[in-house]
Amino acid sequence: MNRLALYLAFLLRFLLASGFPGDAQTPFGLEATVSQKFVIAHFIVGNTYPYTINDWNQDIVLAASKGIDAFALNVGRDPWQPFRVADAYAAAKSLGSSFKLFLSFDMSSLPCASLGDATTLRNFMEPYQNHPNQFMYNGKPFVSTFAGESCRFGAGSLNDGWNNALKSGQPAIYFVPSFFVDPATFPSMPVMDGAFQWNSAWPMGNYDINFSPDSSYLSKLGKRSYMAGVSPWFFTHYGPDTYNKNWIYRGDNWLFAQRWELLIQNRNSIALAQIITWNDYGESHYIGPIHGAQPNSQSWVTGFDHQGWLDLLVYYIVAFKTGQYPAISRDRIFLWGRLYPAQATVSSDRVGRPLNWQWTQDSVWAIVLLKAPGQFTVSCGSSKKSVALSAGLSKLQLPLLSTCTVTASIFRNNISVVAFNPSGFQFRADPPTYNFNAFVASSP
Repeated sequence: MNRLALYLAFLLRFLLASGFPGDAQTPFGLEATVSQKFVIAHFIVGNTYPYTINDWNQDIVLAASKGIDAFALNVGRDPWQPFRVADAYAAAKSLGSSFKLFLSFDMSSLPCASLGDATTLRNFMEPYQNHPNQFMYNGKPFVSTFAGESCRFGAGSLNDGWNNALKSGQPAIYFVPSFFVDPATFPSMPVMDGAFQWNSAWPMGNYDINFSPDSSYLSKLGKRSYMAGVSPWFFTHYGPDTYNKNWIYRGDNWLFAQRWELLIQNRNSIALAQIITWNDYGESHYIGPIHGAQPNSQSWVTGFDHQGWLDLLVYYIVAFKTGQYPAISRDRIFLWGRLYPAQATVSSDRVGRPLNWQWTQDSVWAIVLLKAPGQFTVSCGSSKKSVALSAGLSKLQLPLLSTCTVTASIFRNNISVVAFNPSGFQFRADPPTYNFNAFVASSP
């Protein structure tokens, strides 16, 4: 057994052996099920132009170590992307890993007007139908999309177009697209083996995340599969001269944690959860390392590492897969928030203030994992909160009032057990540009 396999086996034994941590660490009662769950991370191949197989190795090993089962490889029209996809599959195979990959066709990029356009999709799929690291579901290669609801491939309907493109006369696949359509139309689309609700990952207004978008899909899918979206953040800042995207979705109130808790609470209905994303820097919801080629997003991404969310992710993935929250063996602090006031004006930023900017509060969002009761303190300048916490997971919010540096600590029996001073977590009143990205930090 290679080193990666040994490590993953150890990780699984450790996590599963932890069992229930008690009521303080269980936000709500869970009904365990025997159905297998999969956690997938959406991966933008368009940001991998300079990638080598070693880069893919690093990402696969890191993702697998956190409990992620597969990458959904978002592919578009760039002629070099098939070569990066080939590298990804080669890397997974060379590692001897159980980690899987599958294609997610980005139909906002790929053409789909004629049946001839389907050739590109088929050419992408063909080499990996029987690859040992191809993600299989119900015995078939899994295939997904981003969008594609306007595609007809020369046919008269959405269903006929996709059926002619991917299924009719082709090797069998398990097709779970993300079509932005009314779920009431699902009964007329037998080409779908399931559906992915992309926009379920964020609230679409100034309110907390809820399960309504999922329920609307589940009610129309019948026995077909449902893949839920989950995402920590959303901010994009492109002007009309580029992608013309400049808005936020509401990430307040511990969005990432709240969304996972909803999925865990409803896990009997969900076999597949897709994290949006591993590396979409342009929309600020990346959880992996910042490397590869940024899509001109440097002004709001550079210096904003999000890997602090990865260890928190482990806690929720275990609960999603097993129905049990793992015991906490180490005290941890997770902090995130914006570095600049939402109401600040930046006259030099020609793109302008993002749409929906008023949906977010100037706050630090803290999650604390305690193996035993303790005193938690988080502060930034004159704003300070100190509370006695029970063992388990706790959430706290700290308002940000003025220029300051964020610090946090855990004391137990008057002894410091965690002193956390995250480098770079400084709230400033004078942003150089409109930057609504999250700064994320986690204690060792």
